Amino acid sequence: MNYDLEKQHKHGKYHAIERIERLLDGDSFWEIGSHIEHDCHEFGMDEKHIPYDGVITGFGTIMNRQVAIYSQDFTVMGGTLGKMHGQKIERVIELAIKYRCPVIGINDSGGARIQEGIEALGGYGDIFRLNTLASGYIPQISIILGPCAGGAVYSPGITDFVFVVETISKMFVTGPKVVKQVLFESIDSQTLGGAQMHAHTSGVAHFLSKTEDSCFEQVKELFDYLPQNNIKQDHTVLHQRVSYEGKALSHLIPDNPKQAYDIRTVIEATVDDSRFLEVAKEFAQNIVVGFARISGAVTGVIANQPKVFAGVIDCDASDKAARFIRFCDAYHIPLLTFVDVPGFMPGSEQEQKGIIRHGAKLLYAYSEATVAKITVILRKAYGGAYIAMCSKQLGADFVFAWPRAEIAVMGAEGAIEVLFRKELAASTDPAAFKQRKTEEYKRAFLNPDTAVKRGIVDEIISPDRTREFIIKALRSSSNKVECTLDKKHGNIPL
Repeated sequence: MNYDLEKQHKHGKYHAIERIERLLDGDSFWEIGSHIEHDCHEFGMDEKHIPYDGVITGFGTIMNRQVAIYSQDFTVMGGTLGKMHGQKIERVIELAIKYRCPVIGINDSGGARIQEGIEALGGYGDIFRLNTLASGYIPQISIILGPCAGGAVYSPGITDFVFVVETISKMFVTGPKVVKQVLFESIDSQTLGGAQMHAHTSGVAHFLSKTEDSCFEQVKELFDYLPQNNIKQDHTVLHQRVSYEGKALSHLIPDNPKQAYDIRTVIEATVDDSRFLEVAKEFAQNIVVGFARISGAVTGVIANQPKVFAGVIDCDASDKAARFIRFCDAYHIPLLTFVDVPGFMPGSEQEQKGIIRHGAKLLYAYSEATVAKITVILRKAYGGAYIAMCSKQLGADFVFAWPRAEIAVMGAEGAIEVLFRKELAASTDPAAFKQRKTEEYKRAFLNPDTAVKRGIVDEIISPDRTREFIIKALRSSSNKVECTLDKKHGNIPL
């Protein structure tokens, strides 16, 4: 088949077929629907020949595992979606659902084909419905390698993971021209909906790359952690023999509870081969989520990040973690949570943004998850944030705490201000009084002793034995069956 490769190359982009070939295993792709063409006769369309109606669809393999794939061709009428173009995408998703294999969409399109009117819009609607039907059944990946505007953005928005490339990817509901017309705001396409904006600010993009080639490598790395479908797969089996060099965790966290550190050092010291694939790395950096293997088993990791805003939970962090938790739960991937959290983010800005509603998503996601849930409290676990980070009360199977863990309603200084407000005001030496009461509070509450005596924490463990206890917990809970109420579905606080 003739492909106009040069048109894309001039813009520093690969052609639709080249993208498929670079992403899939060599010679594994086979195309379906290659002879389909449009049936529109309006606005001179009856005289236009649009090869394969601007989208290449078919099947292939990544790491010898079957995937369904479609790739829009911007060199063919701007990759616009018409009736038949939409039907080709719908068919490949339908077959992916039937064959229970992941589906990958490569988006590079000028949007709906205006000449085909409502039928083009209807095509988007059918795709959205199928994306929703496939959600939680087969993994769905969207790669944005060009414009993705208007209704087209909502298909990637429904899928599980979105990849973008700097300078190439653009996503927006309304483009710069419409924004200027309606709101009299001059803005360029990268600022409005570029890769950096969606990775750092909106949270729409989960992976950011500099080039298309590095993007494809990221997709393959993620794919290595994903199951083929929602039936329990070998990826959850704990292997006995795994390469792991013992790493000391004892000195990774500073003695000073107010001193920051990078939580990734703890994660990497715990997991197999120190390999951790972080998801949405640039967005809501006060919480870290991603995939790793522990004794060979793929595990979803959620952790507060003391390096950013002391690891507090805000609206964006809640959304980021909740969506990741729900993905893992849908595909039987156990959850490991590292806790070092001083609380939810205070202030009028967060309250007005809806921290109650957003924080409730995190609570809901953990509570609803029926996979194995293991929690390790490293340092601080205060107030409602302690509850939210997969506490025993939200259904954690096992909760471990390091000896210096502080599990309390709030930190010592704030607690003393509340408990002894009148006494502090009346004291002749308020500083000494506050110091004395602070030490009493620390002895009584800022340790895991009370929590372990009440069964809120299962064991106080040495930091250097963290991996050992996590593996034991994962093995013990690998055949977990959770009894749930017979209902259609809950109503997550969106």
